Amino acid sequence: MNISINPAVQQALEQGQLGTATQSAGKKGDFAEMLMDVMKEVNNSQNKASEIQTDFMTGRRPVEVHDVMIAMEKASTSMQLTLAVRNKLLEAYQELSRMQI
Repeated sequence: MNISINPAVQQALEQGQLGTATQSAGKKGDFAEMLMDVMKEVNNSQNKASEIQTDFMTGRRPVEVHDVMIAMEKASTSMQLTLAVRNKLLEAYQELSRMQI
């Protein structure tokens, strides 16, 4: 089974930004930029899947059924992963807010 990593996350891992984003307070926006890049990738995959689906339904461009299914599944999986990350971040925030000092 081959699992592909989101290109923005892969790029951040290669550049070591994930570790330095939390360590350097002087670099504002690194985590936010990475998060926005990932959100843009998810949005692009959703748009691409929608475009392929429209092309298939209208016959504007020759598209195979399996291409439609693969594009839709990629978009669905990326959205589910994004929601899972959001839920984990929200859980972490709630856990921190309940912590007594």
